[in-house]
Parts: sequence; C-alpha cells; structure tokens
Amino acid sequence: MSDTRTDTATLLTLTFVVSFCSFAYEFVYSELLTVMYGGTVTQYVITVGLYFFSLGIGAALSDDLDGATLGGNFFRTEVLLAAAAPAGFLLIVGLNSVRIPQAVPAELVWTVARLPVVVVGFLSGFELPLLTRMFDELDDDGSATPSWLRTAGTRIHDLVVAAVGTLWTVERTEGRRSGLSVILAMDYVGGLAGAVVYARVLYPGLGLIPTIFVLALLNGVAALVFVAHFGDWSWWPLGGDASSASPAPSDSPRADRSLSAARVSKTLLVVCLLLTATYAGVVAKHDVADERLSQLYLEQQIENEYSPGAMRATVTSQETTAYQHVIRYDRTWTGTGPNPYFDGRTERCLRLGAAVQLCESWADSYHRGLVDVPMSLVEPGPETKVLVVGGGDWIAIDHLREYGVTVDHVDLDGEFMRDAKTDPFFRRWHDDAYEYDRLNTTVADGYRYLQETNETYDLVLLDIPGATDDDLLTLYSTEFYRSVRTHLSEDGVAVTWGYSPDAYPEHHKAFVNTVGAAGFTRELSYWVREDLDDDGETERVEQFYVLAPGERPRLTGDGATEYVRAREERYGSVEWHAVPHYRGVRENSIFHPNYDILVDT
Repeated sequence: MSDTRTDTATLLTLTFVVSFCSFAYEFVYSELLTVMYGGTVTQYVITVGLYFFSLGIGAALSDDLDGATLGGNFFRTEVLLAAAAPAGFLLIVGLNSVRIPQAVPAELVWTVARLPVVVVGFLSGFELPLLTRMFDELDDDGSATPSWLRTAGTRIHDLVVAAVGTLWTVERTEGRRSGLSVILAMDYVGGLAGAVVYARVLYPGLGLIPTIFVLALLNGVAALVFVAHFGDWSWWPLGGDASSASPAPSDSPRADRSLSAARVSKTLLVVCLLLTATYAGVVAKHDVADERLSQLYLEQQIENEYSPGAMRATVTSQETTAYQHVIRYDRTWTGTGPNPYFDGRTERCLRLGAAVQLCESWADSYHRGLVDVPMSLVEPGPETKVLVVGGGDWIAIDHLREYGVTVDHVDLDGEFMRDAKTDPFFRRWHDDAYEYDRLNTTVADGYRYLQETNETYDLVLLDIPGATDDDLLTLYSTEFYRSVRTHLSEDGVAVTWGYSPDAYPEHHKAFVNTVGAAGFTRELSYWVREDLDDDGETERVEQFYVLAPGERPRLTGDGATEYVRAREERYGSVEWHAVPHYRGVRENSIFHPNYDILVDT
C-alpha cells in the first residue's frame, strides 16, 4: 500500500474514533445531568439540543481555521477535547457536591452545569470539517480511497438512490464522491458504534466515571496517532534530519502528506502525553477510581441534605444492578445541627439511587405503618389476598407473614432481591421471609404485571421508591393507579407512603389529582411515629395514604390489629375523607408525564 493509501486509511480510522467519542460524550453528559438533577426526558432533550447547536457553531467556524495548518488544528482540537470533557464532567459533579449559597440564582447554576456540553459540542464541531478537508487533499484523484470502501459506498449509494427514486425525481451522477461523503459515511458508522457500545458495554459495565475517562483516553490516543503519522518532526533530535525537513517533490507521496502536516507544539505534545498517560492509569484502575470518586460525591451529597456540619456520612458499600444504584452508608449526627439529642449517634442506612430507602432508627416503624396499620381493614388468614409491589428487601413480607395472608409479590430488580436474602443488613428485619409458604414472587414490572394478571386483591401495598427519575413515573401514573383500582376486591384498599403536603405541596397535589383521576374517591391519611431520640416523646417518621374507590370502615373497628389497638389514641381520630382535586396541577399520565413536579430532585 502506498503512503497515500496509508494516510487515507489513518484518516478514516481517526474519523471513526472521534465520531465514536463525540456521540458517546453526548450520552454521558445526558445521563450525568439526569443523575444530578433528575428528569430523564428533560435532561436528554436539552443536552442533545445544546450539543447539536454547539456542534453546528463549531462546524460553521471551522472554515476560519488556517487551511495551511489543518493537521495542527486537528491535533489541538483532540487535545482540548481530551482535557475539557473530563473537566466538564467533574465540574457538574462538583456543583452538586458543594453547598451553593441561596443567593445564587438557580438559573445561573443550571447554565453553568450545561457549559461543558456546549464546550465539548463546539470542539467536536471542528473535527468533521478538518478531517474532510485533509481527506480531500490526500485523495484528490480518488485513488487513495480503499477499494472495499469505494465498492461498499457505491452499492449503498445505488440502493438509497433507488429507494429515493420511488418518491422523488433523481439524476444519477457519475464520477468520484467528494471527501465529505466518504468522511460522513465513516462518521455515521462511528456514531452508531459509539451509541451501541456506550449503552451495552461502557455504561453498564464500567459506569459513568470510568466511561468519561475511556472516551478522553481515546481522544488523546487519536491525537498522538495523528501527530505521529502526519506530524512535522524536524525539530525532534532523534527523528528530524535534513531530509525530513527539506521540501519534497510535488509528485511524491510525502508531498500529499505534507498538505496536512501538523507542526507539533512541544508544550501541547507534553500535555497530550501527560493526559493520555493519566487517563490510561485511571482506566486501568477503573474500579478503584469509580468507587473512590463516587464515594466522595455521595458522602458530600448526603451531608448537604442536613444543616451545615450536622451530619457525617461514610459510604460502606455500593453496587449498581440493572435497575438501580444501591448505596449503604453510615450516618453520624455530629451534634452541631438543630437536634442535639442525636449527638454522636451512628446508624446504617440504605439508599436506592437518590432516595433514602431505609435507616435503622425507623425501619421497623415504616413497615409497621405500611403493613400493620392497613391490615386493620382486612381479615387475616389465607383467604385474604395481598399484592406487594416493590418491597425487594422482603421486610414487608415478614410483617404480612404474621397475619397468615396469601401474598403475591412483584419487584423488577431480581438481583437486588437475591442479594437482600443473605445480606445481614436486611436479614435482621426480614427473618428469611422469602421462604414463606403462602408467598408467590414474580420478578417483573409492577405496571405490566397488573396489565396481565386477572387476580383481585383485598390489599395492595406499594412499597416503591420515590419518583427520583422518569423510569419510576409509570408507578405514579393515572394508568397505574387505575389498574390497581381495577384489581381490588369489592372491599379492597391500596396503601402507599407519600410525600408530606407541608414539605412537598406541589408533589402532594399532583399525587392526589392522579389517584383521583384513576377512580379513587376516598383517602385515609396517617403518620407513623417513633421515639427516635429516646426522650419519651415520639416523632413523625413517615406519612401513608390508604386509597379506596368507596366507603370503608375506620382503622379502630372490630378488626383492628394489635399494633393499632395499642395506639388507639393516635389512630382513633383518623378519618376517611373525599379525595380532593386541586386546580392548576396536572395529574401524571404515562403519555403526559408531570415529571417537573413529581421527580424528586
């Protein structure tokens, strides 16, 4: 193969690599912003829009770059991308790890968090025009393009033209395709590869933090490969000599190469080598880097949820299943916050994604409220059928086992459920409840399960996380609650925890309007309480809602559970009320999600 053929193959390979990175960066930032701020649809749409806008601006301005130093400009672009992409990633994480003064407008934080998307998109916009111009210079007669690529391109082109010709009038043209068409073809292939590999390999296999460094490493390697192949090394003491610095005859292959030669900046080359070596080290130790960086972020994020200095968090373990990020951590009250009676107390907690799922101080009271209170409204015994949606920690099942009821249990995350069986943190509460002989467990999506089953239930318990992302909005939709209502027996009720109307008024209004639109007409709201600080006084722990499509008995009737009877003064005053409707707040629907309110950011 001639030098020109080698040059062309190198450019096409580099086009594939940089396109791969460009598309993958877009998805990394979209997912990162979703993790940081919630709202998958919002973050992906805005990120993609900003990215392509910036890409277009960069491409438009690329014509102003010096045509005599195309190679040098491409080298600079790749080095800048290798530096800017991880830096922007860490900036977004940093914005969510520090306490930002309330005086700082939220719009300003929103804008700063999206600047990395604009910068990376802008730099990526330079790549394709530069590569196209260099390709045209090398392949001015079409002979340098590999025969297989010319053949494949011709066949694909003919097929597309034939398809287009069924609707439009076309005119076939003979002759060589421009460098733009060849580079575009490789760019699209690289983009598709970037999307597929990110979704199927990088993100699920490595996670977001290692992925950004893998992509930056590829940009660094692309820069080094380019400058090693096309660079002007006349200044290099070991590689430069008179012959390499002298002009080449105009008809020699090296003359073609000189058209896109990169005048190597020593400083920029050193920066590129340092960045590439650093990223290679991070990727080689990606497990350690991912765990340490994410641990620091998570600990800071947890501590920021409390008054300054009131809480110290230590992440003890974390893993990512196919559906959620499971985080175990110890939290210690330092005594500098508003609750001095918690001084020095340490307890183990669990988070699923961004939502607190369980803490030792209120794990029992939460499940008492979820199970033992509403069991006052149904008969114990095997004839009573209960559906539990969620509850992969098996603790609610343990409480139901005390009443001898028949339980259908549906949870999407089979991996988490399997681990919870043997995890000491959960076993202390669930007491191997997964072995209950009247339990039927199905690993499935709760909404889909209700669409497919013909069973009816006397009690439906929704033990599900908060709506922290769009994937969970289905379980907060009118369609889901309508399915729950449809599967209730004549006297059946549904129970769920809920956000307080005092702390989350808009969320509460959207929730109430949603269940009302689903056909629930009556609601009963109650709090469970616990003496968290051992001072003899109980504090509110969690609020629950019992939902019914008609009238139901009081909690303290003849069928009250032992738990409710022991607290009759608390639950005797709890009354059923009509489900209200709030004006100006839209219910949540699968096809019209109200994620601006419901997603807990």
